[in-house]
Amino acid sequence: MINKDKIVILDFGGQYSHLIANRIRRLGVFTEIHQPTVSVEDLKGVKGIIYSGGPASVYAENAPAYNPEILKLPVPKLGICYGHQLLAKQLGGTVQSGAVKEYGIADLILSEPEHPLVKGLPKSSPMWMSHGDAVAELPTSYRIIAYTKDCPVAAVANDQEKIYGIQFHPEVTHSKYGNKILENFIAICGCEKSWNMKSYLPIITEQVLKQVGDKKVFLLVSGGVDSTVAFVLLNRILGTERVLGLHVDHGMMRLNESAQVKKFLDAEGMTNLKVVDASETFLKNLEGITAPEAKRKSIGATFLQVKDEEMAKLNLNPKEWMIAQGTIYPDTIESGNSPNAELIKTHHNRVKEVLDLMDAGLLLEPLADLYKDEVRLLGEELGIPHNLVWRHPFPGPGLGVRLLCSDGKSELPGAESIQGLTAWLAENKIEGNLLPIQSVGVQGDGRTYAQPFLITTQGLDWKACENYSTGIVNRFKAINRIVLEIGSVSKEEPVLVRQFATRENFDTLRKFDNLCTEFLQQNGLYEQIWQMPVVLLPLRAENKPCIVMRPINSSEAMTANFAEIDFALLQKLWGTLQEAGAGSLWYDITHKPPGTIEWE
Repeated sequence: MINKDKIVILDFGGQYSHLIANRIRRLGVFTEIHQPTVSVEDLKGVKGIIYSGGPASVYAENAPAYNPEILKLPVPKLGICYGHQLLAKQLGGTVQSGAVKEYGIADLILSEPEHPLVKGLPKSSPMWMSHGDAVAELPTSYRIIAYTKDCPVAAVANDQEKIYGIQFHPEVTHSKYGNKILENFIAICGCEKSWNMKSYLPIITEQVLKQVGDKKVFLLVSGGVDSTVAFVLLNRILGTERVLGLHVDHGMMRLNESAQVKKFLDAEGMTNLKVVDASETFLKNLEGITAPEAKRKSIGATFLQVKDEEMAKLNLNPKEWMIAQGTIYPDTIESGNSPNAELIKTHHNRVKEVLDLMDAGLLLEPLADLYKDEVRLLGEELGIPHNLVWRHPFPGPGLGVRLLCSDGKSELPGAESIQGLTAWLAENKIEGNLLPIQSVGVQGDGRTYAQPFLITTQGLDWKACENYSTGIVNRFKAINRIVLEIGSVSKEEPVLVRQFATRENFDTLRKFDNLCTEFLQQNGLYEQIWQMPVVLLPLRAENKPCIVMRPINSSEAMTANFAEIDFALLQKLWGTLQEAGAGSLWYDITHKPPGTIEWE
């Protein structure tokens, strides 16, 4: 039944390829991801095909290879962004660099409101644009059904062949009516809506049994939602005698987290979990490292080192065991795992040693095709308690990616060095500082590593914050993240200091992180906000630490909006943090994109 009604996404390397699949699944239709070179035979029986976005240009020498025969399949096709441009080019149209490169929200205006692809949308609605190229000349039999101010060919249709193209991204949360377009495409394909996590559980079960064979499984349990669901899933499928979990306390956990993880799993009958304190080893390997990528790689390699040491202590025969991880899809696509994708950041579970295990067929990742929302639904299907499944996501490297390190030296430019920035700030009556540090961002399917800007202007409302954040990042490419000052003990610019991954610094971050978590819980905000990383920067105000809170709302981690918390409550939080020794409290007001959820 599931394979009967299926839509395939051809992955041209866009970071949203699996987000498209996620959206279609949530609308009740099974999806699969294939490379664009897939054979026509492998697509036999599909009900529709979506050509994804991607970072390349259709005319570039390194443009992704694709199978042109797919176009001849007599099923509806939808091209999104790069996919839209590629379909137009294949059918005889032309694509060229756009007069205006659009990154962000644009108003989509319908020229054919009753067309089946856009039926049910308002005449004008916000959609997310992320492109440099655009279709300049339409193929024969194409016609325009929607446009934007800067993109005259925003949506097109070839009704005879049931081929459609859209320049925007309907799959991201910023596109208000994007799901309606995808739902319309499902209707055009004639698909039955029968997909859900209940139907997926037996598929995962079959895949795990097939891959594991007669081996046993050794799983690193970080304590986060993903690894916990993976651990419970494997126990249910294989039984506790064939599964052994190892929880490694790497010294970068949240306050009392290791003890809480053990308590949670013991209560669920998962007594096959071993807890090891390896914090000294991790911290020693991190000594003196400041580069984010080097930190992630060190943490990932140390995880495997500790795993091998513990397996040796347990006298487990490596030939009888496989290693498992709770990896989900955003971990792999953001590491450039797709052949056509650009690297956004290296995840600790995608270091070379893990890739070697994958190549050898010794790595099991039962959740690797799922997003966070699907993992949570699967957890509930498995009967895991609500408070465990709906905890805030926590990255495998833990606080290691929330403690920014520095040798105290910076050659990064100040605000006066960025052409036009000072004048723009003055024109918009905005005060602030360009921070002498860098954070990770993502724009146009690729990674950015640029400076954050601190807005110190008081009295702004959230709408103004969003407008200024979008305006600054879109206009000045040297900036990819905006933070708002909630409170500070000093009016002077923050001072860059030496800061490394030490136990003392993690204890400081743990303290502030716990106070922020308690703040959410005490004010009934914990389940309203999807995640709230707390970041300790290598900056000081009157020699006191500068703290960033990053509350966001999302469902799948590929896109996110910064959450809006009442300013009166934030002032109370600032008072609490100030009493605890904080020098400044800043609020990250950057959506994803352009800013990743984590700062590293």
